[in-house]
Amino acid sequence: MDSQKNLKFTKDHEWVDANGTTGTIGVTAYAIEQLGDIVHIDLPEAGKTYKTGESFGTIESTKTVSDLYMPVAGKITAVNAAVKKSPESLQTDAYKNGWLVKIEISNPNEVAALLDAKGYDSFIKE
Repeated sequence: MDSQKNLKFTKDHEWVDANGTTGTIGVTAYAIEQLGDIVHIDLPEAGKTYKTGESFGTIESTKTVSDLYMPVAGKITAVNAAVKKSPESLQTDAYKNGWLVKIEISNPNEVAALLDAKGYDSFIKE
């Protein structure tokens, strides 16, 4: 498992790289592997605000369509246009260039409630 040590994770398989009130959000490599071939991703426009746990888009593979859930509340400040254009790129790089959205985090304390890399690895092994 190549979970990144500095990231926080949800049980819905999203990750967040938080730095104060700035956060970068993506989908874990484990989730991408389980989905199979990614064919489409639907992401919101910048400027939209989401609550923790609210669906902010969908990811579609040859197997299924899955909702993407906001790990922490915040306002979208950027969307990864490269991933929207080539969603299959997530299969080779779910973390560095595979981010989905960047947000302004409403409450940075919410980040502490998420799983660390070790906790996420334990969760997916259950």
